[in-house]
Amino acid sequence: MEPSGTIAFATISVAGFGFDVFSVAVPQSIDTVSASELAERRHTDGVSVNYNAQFADDGGEEVAFVSERAGSAGLYLSRPGSERAVPLPTVEGSPFHDRPTVRGGRLYFVSAHEKPAAPFRSWAAVYATDLDSKETVRVTPQGVVDMSPAVSASGELLAVASYGDRPWAFDFQVLETEVAVFRAADPVRRVVVAARGGWPTWHGEGTVFFHRVADDGWWSVFRVDISPETLEPSGAETRLTPPGVHCFTPAASGGGRWIAVATRRKERAHRHIELFDLETERFTAVTSLLNPELHHYNPFFSPSGARLGYHRFRGAGAPGDSAIPYLQPVRSPVSSVRMLRVHGFFPSFSPDAKHLAINGDFNKGPGLTILRTDGTKRWATVRIARIEFDPTDLTDDRDDVDAALNELTRPEAGNDAFPAVSPCGRWVVFRSGRSGHKNLYIVDAARGEETIRRLTDGEWIDTMPSWSPDGSLIAFSSNRHEPANAAVFSIYLVRPDGTGLRRVHVAGPPGSPEADKERFNHVCFSPDCQWLLFTANLGGVNAEPVSAPNQFQPYGDLYVCRLDGSGLLRLTCNAYENGTPAWGPALGVEPLSLGPPAADDSLGEFAEPLWLTCDV
Repeated sequence: MEPSGTIAFATISVAGFGFDVFSVAVPQSIDTVSASELAERRHTDGVSVNYNAQFADDGGEEVAFVSERAGSAGLYLSRPGSERAVPLPTVEGSPFHDRPTVRGGRLYFVSAHEKPAAPFRSWAAVYATDLDSKETVRVTPQGVVDMSPAVSASGELLAVASYGDRPWAFDFQVLETEVAVFRAADPVRRVVVAARGGWPTWHGEGTVFFHRVADDGWWSVFRVDISPETLEPSGAETRLTPPGVHCFTPAASGGGRWIAVATRRKERAHRHIELFDLETERFTAVTSLLNPELHHYNPFFSPSGARLGYHRFRGAGAPGDSAIPYLQPVRSPVSSVRMLRVHGFFPSFSPDAKHLAINGDFNKGPGLTILRTDGTKRWATVRIARIEFDPTDLTDDRDDVDAALNELTRPEAGNDAFPAVSPCGRWVVFRSGRSGHKNLYIVDAARGEETIRRLTDGEWIDTMPSWSPDGSLIAFSSNRHEPANAAVFSIYLVRPDGTGLRRVHVAGPPGSPEADKERFNHVCFSPDCQWLLFTANLGGVNAEPVSAPNQFQPYGDLYVCRLDGSGLLRLTCNAYENGTPAWGPALGVEPLSLGPPAADDSLGEFAEPLWLTCDV
């Protein structure tokens, strides 16, 4: 029997991106650029999150782009005069699409719908769809991982950032990809033109630009020239952009004299698009003249070179979605499981599944909010611990709820976190560092520390416990199998009395190399106690993290398996960090469709990658 029910979970920042695709006229003279001359134009409709675009025609009017509007990353085409974007023919049911390019009647893109033969490998591969026949073929050879494809102007050559057939090395900030090139007619015969690099772009048919971190620590753009006959490099790669400024996600203008890059500078807090003159080696500001206080991402040129595109937050008051719903439907690969993305973290279903308790932004508002599971109303409380309130206070005419606070653990005890309540409501299991090591403890839900009992004991990390709905088991994450390594966590089960401890092997059998590479967290049970839901690193990374806002762990996706580790299913597949899930009963199809959803006005609030620093 397949898993069933409703899963609520969090995703880092994506709901707040508010991205739309824009373009400007490429200035005629780079010495006297003005904001009025740039004439910024919006190409997408303000629905959901729209990004990673390419022009699909010479005039710079039609744009192929990625959008989250259908509950996962899909590909669309925007045409002038059309009120809504048109879906592009891709892979039906794929949870992830990226980097669309239309050339010569074919649509090239990244998809992640084919499961690799082994765990800890990315699912990302390049595909091509014939726009007439709608037939899709895999371009990437089986067993190979490709991302960030670039197609030459003729449509005959492709370049990709690739792991080749190597297993993922658990890199997730600066990816250890190579740049490979091949002919569209013969994708198996590929040539590695740069041992380290990503985000390639073609300059004519014989030059590829790409980015990577230089030896001095600055992200920089490099160039490699290739032989048109053999595709082998015809000389050594050369660095184009200087140290002192981060330059990434380059775009070349045909065979023109400049490239466009996204930059981060010491004197600026925002990412901007600039032109870099290949002859004079000078930068020309573009987007900082228009929107100096907004981040701009991933430039691209029209085929004629007349327009320069990018994506950014659409701006407060702009037409389109202007708030973040507290609940968003997400496409589920399992028909019997409904998935909802919450605006917040650590959702928890009420016993009757009519409400969710959610942690909010502690810096901006209430630490705890109560939300109807149809998404139409939210209430705020003001403190965190054991909170008691009257459910009859959850009425439409109130925004706040009076709550009584009872602190269950002593503040001085040391790093108490991740509480989970037993189904009967009497007990709370939580993680504490009070002994000098992070282990699990159980307290009475009313009396707290008066009745504390230690559940696990050892010089390792036991964390993120969850009680099974029937009360018989507690699941948690631990590195007890490798205590010296704080980067590996596996799932363990134990009875509430401390007996029956066992590890759930998912990635491989006991003693296998795969078993000790697991990084599994945020585990919880299905309502029928037959399945485990958790976040995992099994699927690697699907896109280059430097090309997007901050994701702490962009490899984090949701998976389910049975209690013995069998029946593994992947539920999410994207370029974001997904986590802190809760699993409730089936809610039917009515929720989120009965009236306007409750929403937050913090659209556009997100951070650049926190590991990207100008203090090099």
